[in-house]
Amino acid sequence: MIYLVLSVTFFFKLLSFFVYLFHISFSLSPSSRNKQRDTMFFSKDLPSPTSFFTAYASLAGYMMMIRSMAHQLIPGPVQDLIYSSLRSLFFSSNSTTLTLTIDDDNMGMHNDIYRAAQTYLSTKISPDAARLRISKGHRDKHANLYLSDGETVNDVYQDVELKWRFVTDRGDKKGDDDRGSEYFELSFDKKHKDLILNSYVPHIESKAKEIRDERRILMLHSLNSLRWDSVILEHPSTFKTIAMEDELKRDVMEDLDRFIRRKDYYKKVGKAWKRGYLLYGPPGTGKSSLVAAMANYLKFDVYDLQLASVMRDSDLRRLLLATRNRSILVIEDIDCAVDFPNRLEQQQPGEGKNPGDSQPPLTLSGLLNFIDGLWSSCGDEQIIIFTTNHKDKLDPTLLRPGRMDMHIYMGHCTFQGFKTLASNYLGLSDTTMPHRLYSEIERLMDGEVITPAQVAEELMKSEDADVALEGLVNALEEMRFKSDESSQVMKNKKESRVEMDEDHEKRLRRDTEGSPRKSSKRIKKLVLFWT
Repeated sequence: MIYLVLSVTFFFKLLSFFVYLFHISFSLSPSSRNKQRDTMFFSKDLPSPTSFFTAYASLAGYMMMIRSMAHQLIPGPVQDLIYSSLRSLFFSSNSTTLTLTIDDDNMGMHNDIYRAAQTYLSTKISPDAARLRISKGHRDKHANLYLSDGETVNDVYQDVELKWRFVTDRGDKKGDDDRGSEYFELSFDKKHKDLILNSYVPHIESKAKEIRDERRILMLHSLNSLRWDSVILEHPSTFKTIAMEDELKRDVMEDLDRFIRRKDYYKKVGKAWKRGYLLYGPPGTGKSSLVAAMANYLKFDVYDLQLASVMRDSDLRRLLLATRNRSILVIEDIDCAVDFPNRLEQQQPGEGKNPGDSQPPLTLSGLLNFIDGLWSSCGDEQIIIFTTNHKDKLDPTLLRPGRMDMHIYMGHCTFQGFKTLASNYLGLSDTTMPHRLYSEIERLMDGEVITPAQVAEELMKSEDADVALEGLVNALEEMRFKSDESSQVMKNKKESRVEMDEDHEKRLRRDTEGSPRKSSKRIKKLVLFWT
């Protein structure tokens, strides 16, 4: 508005100046005018520069006085009408450019489009930018650059040229702490309005999500006095480095991808946007490593819940409601983490209960209610993982369909898993020239012999591939021998038990052939003995 007033003022000053020149030129005598025409601006009858500056100063003073009077006497709406009329008079209104304003404040709430645009444009900043802002959050890996006031960014989407501009409107506020309002201006041709709103804006939101995931630092949350304490999750496990069968890896990754992209599907079928996984198998088979690989793959935080530290359903509910979206809730060793039946038995009337304690204890139903009950709708895009070494010991209610959607068996190390570990620890690859000991290792690993954790322990003993693999072969031979020896012992025990049963049967048969009384007494003694 100020620039418009100054422009109009300058126009009138310039017009008055030309009128003054016209008046001076016609106030001269005819001979002087002829002489002026011949000598142009070199005539000595032309007014001096002092006269020009005097006329300009007088005109400026009059205009300032008129403007001050106009501000005091003319109401604000009338002034706006005059300004708009002048704007339409001097500036053509036939522009084909449409400008969208994207403000951070959305009716008292944060505007998601503003944040998406801020993140998206941080990757589009021109190297010629003269002024930028820099910031780094506690969940960011590196410092990030953002546009400063007045800086612009040009973008192209489907051959449509767009111009972004960041504006900071401080108004009349004068303080370092009061930043005023901040917004983006997006300008483009009006005919592309539908394309921008229906395609370009969703494109920005999608790209911004990818950028935030890439910059994001994963956090591991653990329980401490019924509060979540957080540390940075820097576990290096990925699906590329974990010792699993390739087919099982693909199945898990495809299931995760399907879960992430089916938000609308879960809403359509009336199901909470959550997914449950049960990881079971012997210790040392990589269950915790698979959890970390899933977190790194999805860029999800991990909440490690120890049920032994939770005493009531109300505490469990408060903890679970404090978890964020896009996270993984892990309950390790669910079969021995807490004994639900014992707790229920202890909670008899008048036993194990403080007089002032009216809260119900932790129950299995309280946990299941969060998995697929009414409380399951609190939170979106969450994954729940249970781990156990003994699947057969779990309560059947935990295993019914709809709770643990995918059961993943983490068994002993296979030869395919060994090759992955050999590539990770020793840098070996079987694509060009397999190691000379690979065939021997494959023979010795047939069956359930060794776990991935034991293989990794052997491979870390030496950086020399030959030494490390020879040590692994010796360990496999020893484990294979112990396994065969234990199986032979079990076989001998079984055979000896069968022989003992046959001897006792013969004795009973021989005793029954004697007197009935003696036979009955002996039978009774034998029965008591065996009992």
